Amino acid sequence: MKKYSSKRSVQVLAHLLQQYGISDIIISPGSRNAPLAIHFSEIDSFNCFSIVDERSAAFVGMGMAISEKKPVVITCTSGSAAANYYPAVTEAFYSNIPLLILTADRPTDYTDIFDGQTIRQNNLFHQHSYGDFQLLEDSKDDAENINSETIKKAIELCFEKRGPVHINIPLEEPLYELVSELPTFPSVEHTIRQKEYEMPSNLAADWNTSQRIMILVGTRDYSAELENQLTQLVKNHTVVVLCETNSNLYHEKFFKHIDRYITGFTDEDYRQYAPDLLITVGQNVVSKRVKQFLRSAHPKQHWHLDEVWQPDTYFALTQKIEVKPELFFSKLLNFATLEPKPYYNLWDVLRDKKDLKHEQYLNLAEYSDFYFFNKVSHSVPENYNIHFSNSSAIRYAQLFDFGKRRIYCNRGTSGIDGSTSTAMGFAIKNEKPTLLLTGDLSFMYDVNGLWNQYIPPFTRIIIFNNGEGNIFKIIPGPGNANSNTVDEFISTKHHKNVEFLAKHFGFSYTKVEDEMTLDRVMENFFKADIQPKILEVVTAGKSNADILKTYFKSL
Repeated sequence: MKKYSSKRSVQVLAHLLQQYGISDIIISPGSRNAPLAIHFSEIDSFNCFSIVDERSAAFVGMGMAISEKKPVVITCTSGSAAANYYPAVTEAFYSNIPLLILTADRPTDYTDIFDGQTIRQNNLFHQHSYGDFQLLEDSKDDAENINSETIKKAIELCFEKRGPVHINIPLEEPLYELVSELPTFPSVEHTIRQKEYEMPSNLAADWNTSQRIMILVGTRDYSAELENQLTQLVKNHTVVVLCETNSNLYHEKFFKHIDRYITGFTDEDYRQYAPDLLITVGQNVVSKRVKQFLRSAHPKQHWHLDEVWQPDTYFALTQKIEVKPELFFSKLLNFATLEPKPYYNLWDVLRDKKDLKHEQYLNLAEYSDFYFFNKVSHSVPENYNIHFSNSSAIRYAQLFDFGKRRIYCNRGTSGIDGSTSTAMGFAIKNEKPTLLLTGDLSFMYDVNGLWNQYIPPFTRIIIFNNGEGNIFKIIPGPGNANSNTVDEFISTKHHKNVEFLAKHFGFSYTKVEDEMTLDRVMENFFKADIQPKILEVVTAGKSNADILKTYFKSL
């Protein structure tokens, strides 16, 4: 016999989640949220997952939301448990990933009385959420009607903004009163607003009179519609489309390796290759070089296309176009003149030159992180989704071609925390296999991402272990400090390996320390097995930073 919580606020909440088709719920253990855990786990239409570590749980939920493209619920007990959600909340906020955050709380008059886990939870995430709501205790006047309206508003805001929304839920004791039958609640009319857009005539005129049009696409999920629209714009060499590995766009006329092409630009090059109309799409751009280039270029016009964010990243923003890029380009294509422009040919010649130098350097590269990334870019089966950790991993990824595989990376805040958990959440909900490609520090920092029972056996993790945070040997600045200071406190050199961690979490494990072994192991690594796999590629002791710096000099 099923047993449900007797709390009316919990019953109403579950009903409304069902009404909006939200089905995935990540529950972290605790007592104050026991009514939520008990109630949700008894409802057949909910998929409930138990993740102990709240920091990891929130990133796992984020990975699920990326895969499912709809809100995922995360719920925890009161106090510091809720605070542990914050890293993932900030990432979801800047990446527009829909998380519905349900934090159980002590009754409102318990805050600050020094009882257990009674922190100030109401509005805990208000600087990095799209809405913060607090329910009434069941004993308060008209609580059921007010809570129903509050929950409905919160859920619809989560859908509209595609970002984190917080509901704090004060719960009075007793917490474990249960019922075997639920009341009947009325169905709900959805009132989620859909944006419409009519293009101003002056934008079409500005497009048609611009001779140097650049479209820069940052981090975003794959969109066949957007890819087809941009393909129409480049087929006659009308525009230059710059994108990155994690832009998830695939066409031979798109310029996918920005850092490869603009490395070594002089002041004259900045002027020669600068656009007069810059259109940006998507979120964070990985390349620091392109940011420097466009900030120096001072384009006459900069239009940014996004429903939520309108950042002035290049200090030249002239148009905030608050719609989906697909809707904007569908309107633009009705008015745009698609004539060949010399601007495209200028960039195309540059690409041919730099691609040749890239291939020449590859033929000379010794075993290192650089060598490894080239190898893995050719070795991953086409049906895999790839998640990259931050810092070195996603930067190396920009230099190589990963074909038409879907690429993901937490670039909202660009932190290393949560890369593993996000990838595992994605893997749990996606029908295609997932590869996490991560650095050693990122992996170890978020090792609790493996602490769950739901990771499918076709999941793969490759860790390139260079024995430190090698990014700090690559970027300018840290080299000015004493080497022992950098090694201990910045790059944090270590001698750890992950063999015992892999076995502890139920992964098979293989270690590689040279190129011949790497070539041999990669042939079998992606073959089916009864358990997920970890491959540790050790490059510690190699001159990884120098090899990468020499590569850029060769360009």
